[in-house]
Amino acid sequence: MTTASAGAERSRPFRLLFLCTGNSARSQMAEALLNQKGKGHFHAESAGSRPAAQVNPYAIAALGRAGIAWSGHAPRGMDGLERESWDFVVTVCDRAKESCPIFPGQPIMAHWGMDDPADAEGTDEQKARAFDQARLILSRRIDLLLALPIEKLERLALESRVKAIGVTQ
Repeated sequence: MTTASAGAERSRPFRLLFLCTGNSARSQMAEALLNQKGKGHFHAESAGSRPAAQVNPYAIAALGRAGIAWSGHAPRGMDGLERESWDFVVTVCDRAKESCPIFPGQPIMAHWGMDDPADAEGTDEQKARAFDQARLILSRRIDLLLALPIEKLERLALESRVKAIGVTQ
Protein backbone atom coordinates (compact mmCIF):
# COMPACT_ATOMS: atom_id res chain seq x y z
CA MET A 1 0.00 0.00 0.00
CA THR A 2 1.35 3.39 -0.88
CA THR A 3 0.11 6.70 0.40
CA ALA A 4 -0.91 7.52 -3.16
CA SER A 5 -3.20 4.51 -3.23
CA ALA A 6 -4.54 5.50 0.16
CA GLY A 7 -5.63 8.94 -1.00
CA ALA A 8 -9.01 10.54 -0.47
CA GLU A 9 -10.09 9.34 -3.90
CA ARG A 10 -9.83 5.72 -2.78
CA SER A 11 -12.60 3.69 -4.38
CA ARG A 12 -12.58 0.75 -1.96
CA PRO A 13 -12.32 0.34 1.79
CA PHE A 14 -9.00 -0.60 3.35
CA ARG A 15 -8.81 -4.36 3.92
CA LEU A 16 -7.62 -5.43 7.36
CA LEU A 17 -7.05 -8.99 8.55
CA PHE A 18 -7.05 -9.73 12.29
CA LEU A 19 -5.14 -12.89 13.23
CA CYS A 20 -5.24 -14.90 16.43
CA THR A 21 -4.63 -18.50 17.33
CA GLY A 22 -8.18 -19.85 17.63
CA ASN A 23 -10.17 -17.14 15.80
CA SER A 24 -12.78 -17.62 18.49
CA ALA A 25 -12.63 -14.46 20.63
CA ARG A 26 -10.24 -11.51 20.20
CA SER A 27 -9.95 -11.60 16.41
CA GLN A 28 -13.70 -12.19 15.99
CA MET A 29 -14.51 -9.26 18.30
CA ALA A 30 -11.99 -7.01 16.52
CA GLU A 31 -13.47 -7.92 13.14
CA ALA A 32 -17.01 -7.08 14.29
CA LEU A 33 -15.93 -3.84 15.96
CA LEU A 34 -13.98 -2.54 12.99
CA ASN A 35 -16.67 -3.52 10.50
CA GLN A 36 -19.20 -1.54 12.52
CA LYS A 37 -17.05 1.48 13.40
CA GLY A 38 -15.17 1.71 10.12
CA LYS A 39 -18.08 1.02 7.78
CA GLY A 40 -17.22 2.23 4.29
CA HIS A 41 -13.63 3.05 5.24
CA PHE A 42 -12.47 -0.41 6.40
CA HIS A 43 -13.46 -4.00 5.70
CA ALA A 44 -12.18 -6.42 8.34
CA GLU A 45 -11.88 -10.18 8.34
CA SER A 46 -10.32 -12.57 10.84
CA ALA A 47 -8.67 -15.95 10.95
CA GLY A 48 -6.62 -18.18 13.23
CA SER A 49 -3.45 -20.23 13.02
CA ARG A 50 -5.25 -23.13 14.77
CA PRO A 51 -8.98 -22.40 14.53
CA ALA A 52 -11.24 -23.44 17.39
CA ALA A 53 -14.40 -25.47 16.91
CA GLN A 54 -16.70 -22.49 17.53
CA VAL A 55 -16.73 -18.80 18.39
CA ASN A 56 -16.64 -18.33 22.14
CA PRO A 57 -20.17 -17.50 23.34
CA TYR A 58 -18.72 -15.00 25.85
CA ALA A 59 -17.24 -13.05 22.90
CA ILE A 60 -20.60 -12.91 21.15
CA ALA A 61 -22.30 -11.85 24.40
CA ALA A 62 -19.66 -9.14 25.03
CA LEU A 63 -20.33 -7.68 21.60
CA GLY A 64 -24.08 -7.82 22.27
CA ARG A 65 -23.66 -5.87 25.50
CA ALA A 66 -21.98 -3.15 23.41
CA GLY A 67 -24.88 -3.10 20.96
CA ILE A 68 -23.06 -5.00 18.23
CA ALA A 69 -24.95 -7.90 16.71
CA TRP A 70 -22.35 -10.53 15.84
CA SER A 71 -22.89 -11.70 12.28
CA GLY A 72 -19.48 -13.23 11.81
CA HIS A 73 -18.35 -16.66 10.74
CA ALA A 74 -17.17 -19.87 12.27
CA PRO A 75 -13.49 -19.88 13.24
CA ARG A 76 -11.37 -20.35 10.16
CA GLY A 77 -7.75 -20.93 9.34
CA MET A 78 -5.38 -18.78 7.32
CA ASP A 79 -5.33 -21.09 4.29
CA GLY A 80 -5.54 -18.98 1.15
CA LEU A 81 -5.67 -15.66 2.96
CA GLU A 82 -1.95 -15.13 2.36
CA ARG A 83 -2.74 -14.97 -1.36
CA GLU A 84 -5.27 -12.16 -0.92
CA SER A 85 -4.48 -8.47 -1.01
CA TRP A 86 -4.51 -6.87 2.45
CA ASP A 87 -3.74 -3.27 3.38
CA PHE A 88 -3.22 -4.15 7.06
CA VAL A 89 -2.57 -7.38 8.97
CA VAL A 90 -2.89 -7.17 12.75
CA THR A 91 -2.12 -10.01 15.14
CA VAL A 92 -3.95 -9.89 18.47
CA CYS A 93 -2.15 -12.72 20.25
CA ASP A 94 1.50 -13.65 20.59
CA ARG A 95 1.17 -17.14 19.13
CA ALA A 96 -0.43 -15.77 15.93
CA LYS A 97 2.40 -13.24 15.64
CA GLU A 98 4.93 -16.06 15.75
CA SER A 99 3.14 -18.09 13.07
CA CYS A 100 2.08 -15.21 10.82
CA PRO A 101 2.61 -16.06 7.15
CA ILE A 102 4.18 -13.74 4.59
CA PHE A 103 1.59 -11.64 2.78
CA PRO A 104 2.11 -10.25 -0.74
CA GLY A 105 1.90 -6.55 -1.48
CA GLN A 106 3.60 -5.55 1.76
CA PRO A 107 0.60 -4.79 3.97
CA ILE A 108 1.13 -2.73 7.10
CA MET A 109 1.89 -5.33 9.78
CA ALA A 110 1.22 -4.69 13.46
CA HIS A 111 0.91 -6.63 16.69
CA TRP A 112 -1.82 -5.66 19.15
CA GLY A 113 -1.19 -8.44 21.66
CA MET A 114 -3.42 -8.80 24.68
CA ASP A 115 -4.45 -11.37 27.25
CA ASP A 116 -6.83 -14.04 26.07
CA PRO A 117 -10.16 -13.52 27.83
CA ALA A 118 -10.92 -17.22 27.28
CA ASP A 119 -8.22 -17.96 29.88
CA ALA A 120 -10.28 -16.19 32.57
CA GLU A 121 -11.38 -18.39 35.41
CA GLY A 122 -14.11 -17.99 37.94
CA THR A 123 -17.82 -17.34 37.79
CA ASP A 124 -19.75 -16.57 34.62
CA GLU A 125 -19.78 -12.94 35.73
CA GLN A 126 -15.98 -12.87 36.10
CA LYS A 127 -15.54 -14.47 32.68
CA ALA A 128 -17.98 -11.98 31.13
CA ARG A 129 -15.97 -9.12 32.68
CA ALA A 130 -12.78 -10.48 31.08
CA PHE A 131 -14.45 -10.50 27.67
CA ASP A 132 -15.89 -7.01 28.22
CA GLN A 133 -12.39 -5.78 29.11
CA ALA A 134 -10.93 -7.36 25.95
CA ARG A 135 -13.71 -5.79 23.87
CA LEU A 136 -13.02 -2.40 25.45
CA ILE A 137 -9.28 -2.63 24.70
CA LEU A 138 -9.96 -3.62 21.10
CA SER A 139 -12.55 -0.87 20.74
CA ARG A 140 -10.08 1.78 21.98
CA ARG A 141 -7.39 0.52 19.63
CA ILE A 142 -9.78 0.54 16.69
CA ASP A 143 -10.84 4.10 17.56
CA LEU A 144 -7.17 5.10 17.45
CA LEU A 145 -6.74 3.38 14.08
CA LEU A 146 -9.79 5.16 12.66
CA ALA A 147 -8.46 8.51 13.93
CA LEU A 148 -5.20 8.17 12.00
CA PRO A 149 -4.81 10.43 8.97
CA ILE A 150 -4.01 7.37 6.84
CA GLU A 151 -4.17 9.28 3.56
CA LYS A 152 -1.61 11.83 4.79
CA LEU A 153 0.99 9.55 6.37
CA GLU A 154 3.98 8.05 4.59
CA ARG A 155 4.16 4.27 4.82
CA LEU A 156 6.84 4.06 7.54
CA ALA A 157 5.09 6.66 9.69
CA LEU A 158 1.76 4.87 9.23
CA GLU A 159 3.24 1.50 10.14
CA SER A 160 4.88 2.99 13.21
CA ARG A 161 1.62 4.58 14.36
CA VAL A 162 -0.42 1.40 13.78
CA LYS A 163 2.16 -0.64 15.71
CA ALA A 164 2.10 1.89 18.57
CA ILE A 165 -1.65 1.34 18.94
CA GLY A 166 -0.80 -2.17 20.17
CA VAL A 167 0.46 -0.84 23.50
CA THR A 168 -2.76 1.06 24.23
CA GLN A 169 -4.99 -0.42 26.88
